[in-house]
Amino acid sequence: MGARIVIDTIGGDNGAEVCVEGAVEGLRQNPDVSVILTGHKKELDQMLSLYEYDKKRLTVIDCPEEITCHDAPVEAVRKKKASSLVVGLTQIKEGHADALVSAGSSGAVLAGAQFIVGRAKGVKRTPLAPLLPTAGNPSLLIDCGANVDAKPEVLVQFAEMGTIYMQNVMGVKNPTVAIVNIGAEEEKGNALVKSTYPLLKECKSINFIGSIESREIPNGKADVILTEAFTGNVILKLYEGLSKMLLAEIKSAMMATIKSKIGGLMIKKQLKKTLVRFNASNKGGAPLLGLKGLVVKVHGNAKKEEVASAIDQCYRFVINDVSGKIVRGFEEAAAAEKTAEEAAADNKNEA
Repeated sequence: MGARIVIDTIGGDNGAEVCVEGAVEGLRQNPDVSVILTGHKKELDQMLSLYEYDKKRLTVIDCPEEITCHDAPVEAVRKKKASSLVVGLTQIKEGHADALVSAGSSGAVLAGAQFIVGRAKGVKRTPLAPLLPTAGNPSLLIDCGANVDAKPEVLVQFAEMGTIYMQNVMGVKNPTVAIVNIGAEEEKGNALVKSTYPLLKECKSINFIGSIESREIPNGKADVILTEAFTGNVILKLYEGLSKMLLAEIKSAMMATIKSKIGGLMIKKQLKKTLVRFNASNKGGAPLLGLKGLVVKVHGNAKKEEVASAIDQCYRFVINDVSGKIVRGFEEAAAAEKTAEEAAADNKNEA
């Protein structure tokens, strides 16, 4: 089974060209993928004419309207029906596509995904979940920007979604889950963490290992890093900023003197292998979990490598039916909860 992936080419900082380049590269890397580009057709056709690719697996849909970062997200999604984002999301809703990748307005992507694709039954909130590079295998940070104010039962659902994702997309058996805290002790934390902790301990569908301090995240202590969106976004942005600063400092130190340049040449090959692991562009984007379909948000300044990586991410997500597994899991949980409530009501009436 292949995957049909929409690339929203409007709204990213680097324009449509990186989307086209990433799409062509994605087709080359995976013969089971087909791509739909939504945007200004004339412009996209001109760009595509410069590349060789399987034309049977790539189509373009003309979209005359644009949603920008200056637009009010909800209003833009409702009014700009012919925008590249709305058209792309509608492709998923109508069954013509399996996933969408966008570098556009985060607010519009989140709003559009909720309104058009829709949440799975039983899912309380849909989190954004990017992969973070660590000293070991990548860890999933959930949530990083979609739900600033989350309740304990919502965080438990996030932990369950993150577990399904890591098992099926990343191939991690029995992934560990840890909640972000200011200490390892169970009694520490704010009101949200203290309320969520016992619920996570009781949840049988996850492998909960307790709290994790932010300094331990880069060491890969847990496979799923659980938090609400405010803290998650701070962690993500600090992670990205610190990584860029350290890389710049390393390059500067290596070029400082003749000796350092010689030393740099001696370790260049091994250093390059190490740095690849910490390159966010090869980790794909942040999927919005808990929807009836797949929506992936890549960085606004994404380049072709990140777009191509997101296509591969979507493919693995689709062929492993991650959305379906989340949908079925929460639909079953919602049905069981309803049955239990009905049974309790019947017992009360009988009494």
